[in-house]
Amino acid sequence: MGELRTLPELRGRTRVFADRADAGRVLARWLEPEWKGAEGGIVLAVPAGGVPVGLELARGLELPLDLIFVRKLHFPDNPEAGFGALGEGGVLLIDPDAERWLGPEEVRAVVAEERRALAERIRRLRGQRPPPRLAGRRVLLTDDGLASGASMRVAVREARARGAEQVEVAVPTASSDAARRVAREADRVFVANLRSGPPFAVADAYRNWRDLSTEEVAALLHPPRTGGA
Repeated sequence: MGELRTLPELRGRTRVFADRADAGRVLARWLEPEWKGAEGGIVLAVPAGGVPVGLELARGLELPLDLIFVRKLHFPDNPEAGFGALGEGGVLLIDPDAERWLGPEEVRAVVAEERRALAERIRRLRGQRPPPRLAGRRVLLTDDGLASGASMRVAVREARARGAEQVEVAVPTASSDAARRVAREADRVFVANLRSGPPFAVADAYRNWRDLSTEEVAALLHPPRTGGA
């Protein structure tokens, strides 16, 4: 099991970050002694909510930023809840209890639909550019928070499958259970704002929170050029 680190002064609190960008800056200051300018280091953000966090984290640590694509498997009758996740490279994680409730045919249908949605997100945010090469590199994965931890566990497995030498996770907030699950698979997990639950909501760590569209994420990654004639 990997090491789990937290910030004691933020533990158990809500509304501790102004927004995702502010959370990314908090993470960058915290991780600076061990990650700033790390040789072979790269920050990989999970779209959509992980991108503004990742932008500030990569900027503060002076590391390149790229994306790692993961898609939650949503319950057909409750799109807010998930029973697993899948990754762009084929890694699949399914809650066995949910699989029994839904049945194999329903699970296959959900997985197929989420694969299509994931492929469309990749097309819109990465286009024809190949995924970053991770072989032998130090990888720092980030998102705006961990509720169940399923998506981040898939991201960790994806990074390892692509040859990453070291895989660590840094997130602004997480439930205690999710953080422990992810720490079983990552080399280290940094959670600034660790909270117990249930209930647990990632949004409760932020004073300003809203879902981000794919268009907004694309604009963050590729801001329009201004100035200079």
